[in-house]
Amino acid sequence: MTTVLLQRLPHGADLPLPAYETEGAAGLDLRAAIGEAVTLAPGARALVPTGLSMQLPVGFEGQIRPRSGLALRHGVTVLNAPGTVDSDYRGEVSVVLINHGNEPFTITRGDRIAQLVVAPVTHARLSEVDRLDETARGAGGYGSTGISGGAKAGSRP
Repeated sequence: MTTVLLQRLPHGADLPLPAYETEGAAGLDLRAAIGEAVTLAPGARALVPTGLSMQLPVGFEGQIRPRSGLALRHGVTVLNAPGTVDSDYRGEVSVVLINHGNEPFTITRGDRIAQLVVAPVTHARLSEVDRLDETARGAGGYGSTGISGGAKAGSRP
């Protein structure tokens, strides 16, 4: 098990610490550490503080991910999903939420707004070359493999 050091900031002192809500949960729920309710109009976004700073071990990151229930029921999600908390960041963890729904959505103090997944990070060594190995896909970009798989580049099912 990996240890993450947490520091509660004054405006989050009374909120519960992030927790895994079930034994099999991958993410720790993060809560809104706001003084007053924030209402997101459809299409609006807001930076919502959590009242926490953290120290992740070197070689790990914190991935800020949406909560599926907020996304399904209200269209509210994490705009830069997944957001990344680097192991050398010591500032407050905040969440960029956006309302993709059709109705205004109100966030109140203590609401569970996102989840934090602690994950290992692999640093890559970059090696510049004159050309890359050929593959069947080649330089085919977005949509080049089709919708149902097995489609050839440029074809559309």
